Amino acid sequence: MAERIIKLPDVGEGIAEAELVEWHVKVGDIVREDDLIAAVMTDKATVEIPSPVEGEVTWVGAEIGDTVAIGSALVKLKVSGDGAASEAPAEAEAPAEPPKEKPAAAPPPAAPVAAAEPAPKQLPTPKPAAPARPAPAITTPAPRRPVGEKPLASPAVRLKAREAGIDLRQVQGSGPAGRVTHEDIDAFILRGPEAPAKGGLVARTGITDVKIVGLRRRIAEKMALSKSRIPHITIVEEVDVSALEDLRAALNKKPTAERPKLTILPFLMRAMVKALGEQPNLNAIYDDEAGVVHQHAGIDIGIATQAPSGLMVPVVKHAEARDLWGCAIELSRLAERARDGSATRDELTGSTITITSLGALGGIATTPVINHPEVAIVGVNKMVVRPVWDGTTFVPRKMMNLSSSFDHRVIDGWDAAVFVQRLKELLETPATLFVDM
Repeated sequence: MAERIIKLPDVGEGIAEAELVEWHVKVGDIVREDDLIAAVMTDKATVEIPSPVEGEVTWVGAEIGDTVAIGSALVKLKVSGDGAASEAPAEAEAPAEPPKEKPAAAPPPAAPVAAAEPAPKQLPTPKPAAPARPAPAITTPAPRRPVGEKPLASPAVRLKAREAGIDLRQVQGSGPAGRVTHEDIDAFILRGPEAPAKGGLVARTGITDVKIVGLRRRIAEKMALSKSRIPHITIVEEVDVSALEDLRAALNKKPTAERPKLTILPFLMRAMVKALGEQPNLNAIYDDEAGVVHQHAGIDIGIATQAPSGLMVPVVKHAEARDLWGCAIELSRLAERARDGSATRDELTGSTITITSLGALGGIATTPVINHPEVAIVGVNKMVVRPVWDGTTFVPRKMMNLSSSFDHRVIDGWDAAVFVQRLKELLETPATLFVDM
């Protein structure tokens, strides 16, 4: 048998390190060739690391959430002689292991300890002083006896309960077969009768520590960066989408592969393309350290997408070159890849402006956080039917609020309002989305 060191491979061009987000093995496990041993994350893309050989795991080199450098030792396996031969170059790291093998040889000293029997003789001393029985009676009480069943208790305990005005049927006994003891009475007095009267409801005092790692940690860092650096200004505007919904329903009557069913997002994307053509300063990246705003000619729209592992932002590249159905097809493709974890680094980066939507859960209004280093984000809230005054009477209309945030360092409130009003105009008269102006 010999040792095989598995190192973190190159997981992408220009990547120097990755975050360990999941272990598929632990020390003592037997892995076979191509079994997954770990998963790492870089730039929101998760990469699974397989084992190149069969062997027993003897050492793992990091904990969940640790950053691991490319080429550093990830796992050590005990392999057969044949497997070790192919790892001859890794023998260079073997000398560093003798210190780690010594702890395994630590069991021999255990024999002298067992031989030194004087220690056990002192154990009986603390045992007599074990009148710590009241504590178990409080923390781990026996199950309450069935309703109507006479509680078990000694005459002295029954007298103590009567004098204290306590119904023994309400006291949980900690003695054999649920027998109520003096300590149980004392504990009941301290606790009071309220807890049993609530049908067995008890206070929960446990605390679960959840380490923030992987995508969740990256989201936390990105949100903290956005809120700490960007002074947000948010505008909420009401939009009548009745005409747009009528048009969408008509276009969705006969879907095809080339023209799939449309959601409202492709219409919004086309409206943003038109509005940003008039205000290119909003389709921009702000390098706040250099003090430079990079205005982009191409409109690359990020779509905030909820995936099982957390929020991801796949990017529809060059939305200005896609028609309504082209936007819909690419949006659907990217959303699916984001949700199943197969999206590439290129598909998750490079946006110049972002859309965020919670669909039916969108609420009346939201305050979207800008996707740093962009300067604007458009939020879609849920659509509802509301009565709207048309000058003569109230009529039911399909209404939806847009909540849009802007970087107030480089976008004035006036420019932000002009952009939002232009979106409103385009969405309320959807035929203009198909007119080149």
